[in-house]
Amino acid sequence: MRTATAKGVDTVSSIFLIVATFLASSVEMVEALTIVLAIGVTRGWRSSLVGVVAALAGLAVTVAILGPALTLIPIGALRLVVGTILLIFGLQWLRKAILRASGFKAMHDEAAIYQRELSEAKSVSPVVEAGLDWYSFTVCFKGVFLEGLEVVFIVLTFGSNQGNIPLAAVGAAAAVILVGLAGVAVRQPLSQVPENTMKFAVGLLLTTFGMFWGGEGVGVAWPGEDAAILGLLAFLFACSMGLVLALKSRREQALVAARG
Repeated sequence: MRTATAKGVDTVSSIFLIVATFLASSVEMVEALTIVLAIGVTRGWRSSLVGVVAALAGLAVTVAILGPALTLIPIGALRLVVGTILLIFGLQWLRKAILRASGFKAMHDEAAIYQRELSEAKSVSPVVEAGLDWYSFTVCFKGVFLEGLEVVFIVLTFGSNQGNIPLAAVGAAAAVILVGLAGVAVRQPLSQVPENTMKFAVGLLLTTFGMFWGGEGVGVAWPGEDAAILGLLAFLFACSMGLVLALKSRREQALVAARG
């Protein structure tokens, strides 16, 4: 029988898996929703929603093809490759989040993006063929498919490494449903969602899992096994906040010098 400690470790790992896929998927879905809402409100919903459905169908096919293929790769090699990729993505997200939090980079503004999409949609004359406005269809398809590909990547990599793709899909599905329902309810960009905070959290989680799985791929025996994820996360959070504070101080000094 499995010990209580082993069960506890599995529970922590499962919680992290769901939280990571939920947060990462929420960020991507908010961005996709902003595009769909802008096009739907400006040019009509029929062609926009057809584009969304077509994108979702394409993503489903991608999952059906890639999911079984990943199971054929040896787990050690898979963890090394996926860990490296996650580390690259995570550090990129984390870098941008730190720069935004410290004031060196402008905050991500969904309301401004929404207005820009509205202006672009209004400026294009409708071209209707086969009962569809192809501009609306193309923009919505591209927005949902490209953002959705990142969600698929996160679900497949996280799920395959943990040996539980369905659990990872639960987190992503919850994000898609909640963001979609919120969009239907408010019919405007989710500008009140603290997206930059979410991106900071996602960057931390992707970097943490990248370090953990990459280490496992090269044979590192982490103390406490999966529980070491908590230690890595705490360490990266402390380092990130230290960088934010240091950069804020540097920016304030630069502003004072400029005024002087």
